Amino acid sequence: MTNLVVRGALTTNARQRRRGLIVGGAAVLWLLLFLVLPGLLIAALAFATRGPTGEVVWDLGWHNLRRLAGWGVFGWSGNYLLVGGRTLLLAALSTAIALALAFPLCFAIAAQPRRRRLVLLALVAIPFCTNVVVRTLGWMVLFSGKMWPAKAAAALGLIASETALYPSPFAVQVGLVSTVLPMAVLPLYPSVERLDRSLIEAAQDLYGGRWAVFRHAILPQVAPGLSAAFILTFIPALGTFVVSDLLGGAKYALVGNLIQQQFGPSRDWPFGAMLSLALVLISLGGLWLLRRRRVEVA
Repeated sequence: MTNLVVRGALTTNARQRRRGLIVGGAAVLWLLLFLVLPGLLIAALAFATRGPTGEVVWDLGWHNLRRLAGWGVFGWSGNYLLVGGRTLLLAALSTAIALALAFPLCFAIAAQPRRRRLVLLALVAIPFCTNVVVRTLGWMVLFSGKMWPAKAAAALGLIASETALYPSPFAVQVGLVSTVLPMAVLPLYPSVERLDRSLIEAAQDLYGGRWAVFRHAILPQVAPGLSAAFILTFIPALGTFVVSDLLGGAKYALVGNLIQQQFGPSRDWPFGAMLSLALVLISLGGLWLLRRRRVEVA
């Protein structure tokens, strides 16, 4: 038995392992019960079969995967692939817009006195205290035909008079960006606040232009916060269904809406599980690419 000295105390490897098990055992058990086990059940359910009355029949096969790829009773159709592509495009665009808005907002907040910063960050976080359905209903009221955005769009000839701005892809995009924007600001702000200004001044002293200063002095410092902001905006945007259902008028289907329908009245749980599994794999693939990109840059 090897004796160790940890923080001034004499101990052993076995005792350290027991301490680690006591401290982290509850967290590991929680993750196993409420994350790993449900994930495994969803993965198994994705290959099951829907019964005649909607029950789950454990006749495992690849039929749900073929259906997801577009192969059905009447041949091939690209509807599901179209919905998947639309979801990826909407999530990527929403993430890009949210990050583009979060950058100047974080710098503007960081330039304020400390007491004012806390107030501004609280205002950014307030939407988290309101249900997403309530926020989306607020956008529905704002985009109605009698409110000024619709009147301004009608005056520019973009829509007919007394016509609402929803349901439309534009309304869905605006609603989704407003939903994920706080999740872009909050993880990015600490990196912006901790910027080493001396590196920025050194880059400027070396006659670096605005893009060069941003690329070499600012971006490497905020990269951890930017990665966290990307993850916290892109993944929720992939699974959204409330915003697209309300502001899209049930005419702008995303993968989240398809999953909701399968676990709703249609009761096709196996196919809903396959859709969920595909969404999880896409999210994990994006995280892997992001991590690999960060390693290559480092």
